[in-house]
Amino acid sequence: MSDENLDLSRRDALRNLGITLTLTTAGAGVVSAQDAAHVHHLVTQEKTAGPYQPKCFNPHEYATLRRLSELIMPADEHSKSAIEAGAPEFIDLLASRNDELAHIYTGGLAWLDQEIERRHGSTFLAAAPEQQTAMLDLIAYRKNESPELGPGIRFFAWVRNMVVDAYFTSKIGMDYLGFMGNGAMSHFSVPQAAIDYALKRSPLA
Repeated sequence: MSDENLDLSRRDALRNLGITLTLTTAGAGVVSAQDAAHVHHLVTQEKTAGPYQPKCFNPHEYATLRRLSELIMPADEHSKSAIEAGAPEFIDLLASRNDELAHIYTGGLAWLDQEIERRHGSTFLAAAPEQQTAMLDLIAYRKNESPELGPGIRFFAWVRNMVVDAYFTSKIGMDYLGFMGNGAMSHFSVPQAAIDYALKRSPLA
């Protein structure tokens, strides 16, 4: 296969995975091991030429996504953070190949900035850490559903699910799970124990 055809095949694979994600409930639990490995591999290839350059998000959006990833899966004494696992790059690369997924994120990030601006007079990134976590505490739970918070709750469900999927399909996440490698797996599903652990280590728990 020529380099041009290989690149086209990769773009199609990313686009198709993005479509699959947008047809599910907030992108949860549908990333196959093979697809996730493919995305992580492409991110690694991007980084061989230097720091990863976002393909979908502008600098402010990408920095906000990184902060959200860090808050959802921070580093602790047992493992590294979602940033170190490549979750922001994983999400950006998928969003760059699917307009609907990109819209979910750009719209959600804009909502987050607008809402925290209304409450605290700053962007999410510029807000104090306690203001950031207080905002996410409101949108992390469906019990807080309201016309005002509904868009944020739906957006945060996407971010949380995709950050967790990206984390546990990365080498860092696989190492934490004790994954031995190369066994047959037709579909990846994050173990419930891992999800419980992710929620426990998050400041939003």
